[in-house]
Amino acid sequence: MTTDFVAITTIYSLKEEDNRLARRRKRKSRRRQEGRRILEHVPQYSIESGEEKPVTAARRFIQAEGILPPALLLVKRNEHTTDRYFWAEKGLFGAQYVEENHFLFPSLRTLEAPTGQEALALTAR
Repeated sequence: MTTDFVAITTIYSLKEEDNRLARRRKRKSRRRQEGRRILEHVPQYSIESGEEKPVTAARRFIQAEGILPPALLLVKRNEHTTDRYFWAEKGLFGAQYVEENHFLFPSLRTLEAPTGQEALALTAR
């Protein structure tokens, strides 16, 4: 009788674990995935922030190197954390914001691969 009880509780706990794993999955936004694909074609620079805040380090690096937009900066805060920033014509933005709202940035529109009617509209101008 005790082996049946152990077998039943083991099966029950495995089912619970499966349910927890299924609940933890996050829905991936198509818009953000598309923005991530577009940002892959932008030049990337990796720097370390040192004693400065990551944004300050990114701004100083941009000014010192004379980097022209668009550019993606990966700023290593410590051994575990890296902050991502996008350098655009209008300033410095968080990369996640840019991924979600890539259509608002004119410099990224030229990097998008036009398809179908969009290609015709671009050639007609």
